[in-house]
Amino acid sequence: MMFGIVEWCERAAGPAEGVNGRRRLMARTIQSLERAAAVLRLLAGGERRLGLSDIASSIGLAKATTHGLLRTLQQEGFVEQDASSGKYQLGAELLRLGNSYLDVHELRARALVWTDDLARSSGESAYVGVLHQRGVLIVHHVFRPDDSRQVLEVGAMQPLHSTALGKVLAAYDPVAHNEAVEAGFAAITDRTVVDPVAFDRDLDTIRARGWAGDVGETWDGVASVAAPILDRRRMPVGAVGITGAVERMQEDGELRPRLIAAVRDCARSVSRDLGSGRF
Repeated sequence: MMFGIVEWCERAAGPAEGVNGRRRLMARTIQSLERAAAVLRLLAGGERRLGLSDIASSIGLAKATTHGLLRTLQQEGFVEQDASSGKYQLGAELLRLGNSYLDVHELRARALVWTDDLARSSGESAYVGVLHQRGVLIVHHVFRPDDSRQVLEVGAMQPLHSTALGKVLAAYDPVAHNEAVEAGFAAITDRTVVDPVAFDRDLDTIRARGWAGDVGETWDGVASVAAPILDRRRMPVGAVGITGAVERMQEDGELRPRLIAAVRDCARSVSRDLGSGRF
């Protein structure tokens, strides 16, 4: 894998000769990796497909340089070009590498069976999330057990301040709390908590009861419940939760106790598999 990265950098950076040439090559390879990362982040975070001009202007490079990066990324399978529009999008190789990472991710591996059971018993979609770049990265997703059309959300990012998964992480992990504050409290819906003081009060409640709820704070008409996953040091390493329509998740204006219990039982089971004691 490392040889492949170096070889890719050499092709992207161009020829170099002698000791000074190798030094110049090293500087260019680092720059090439930074530029390639910028292209991949842009394609991952913006429109599904982007043209050469859009990509070049967004990352501040000349079209010729950007085209060279895209051509190399395309050769490696990290980027694909639509034949009809000529626009670029992320390639299948990234998905393969991402799934390879997730397959060896201990948290996901330990959660597989328990989240399957959670989705089945609750009748809702189950998720496992971890702290990543001022948000919640979904590392595992089990579909709601019905015949409805659903989209796999592994790799998606969710806000820390408005989702049940995010609030659980912020309540139990000081780093997550700081990142939530630094990210700000954007009003996503009319129900989103945007006051830092109210947010901290909410986190106190979450720690006291052991779970977090989100009713319409991130998506209108959608509710979530989440609980923390602890490791052998009893440190928070992630959160598990379920998400569904408010009318299914609530009863008499409150989140259903049986769903809360199911999520907490799942979190305890995964935590025990990670070496945590009873909590």
